[in-house]
Amino acid sequence: MFNFILFGPPGSGKGTQSVKIAEKYNLAHISTGDIFRSEIKNKTELGLKVQGIIEKGELVPDELLIEILDNALQKFSGNVGFIFDGFPRTAQQAEDLDRMLARKNDCVSMVLALDVNEEEIIQRLLKRAIAEGRKDDTEDIIRNRMNVYHTQTSPLIAFYQKQNKFKAVNGVGSIEDIFGNICLEVEPMI
Repeated sequence: MFNFILFGPPGSGKGTQSVKIAEKYNLAHISTGDIFRSEIKNKTELGLKVQGIIEKGELVPDELLIEILDNALQKFSGNVGFIFDGFPRTAQQAEDLDRMLARKNDCVSMVLALDVNEEEIIQRLLKRAIAEGRKDDTEDIIRNRMNVYHTQTSPLIAFYQKQNKFKAVNGVGSIEDIFGNICLEVEPMI
């Protein structure tokens, strides 16, 4: 199976690109946010646990997150692999993901980061906030989110570089140009 992780800061376009990649290569698109919303909406046992944690304003523990992902992976069949959209976010989550996939005699095949400079990200998110009427996405909040992203992602880059699985692609340009650059990296691997 081809298991692919797409990294990128908020506003880098990873959600848009993940959907396009999943469609083109018959990969199951795995987004932790989508999974959380689905589990909560369906009032599953896991969804009720997650809802209680989120309502308290706490982060979902890694152990529960991996359990939810493992459950989600079992629901997909007929795909040639998975694209993980914005997951893992910490070194611990990366290690947990590797262990979970190893239990299935599988592994992460490639990790690709959308490289977008911080000022471009800030402008994209401010435009998105205006377009969507989001008053909570101020420049200060966006800069804080960027700081959190860089703090959490830096160890992951080194983690996957040691496994010779990490690559970066220019995430600035048209959606189609960025998608083309991603495909140039993915196609030799599939």
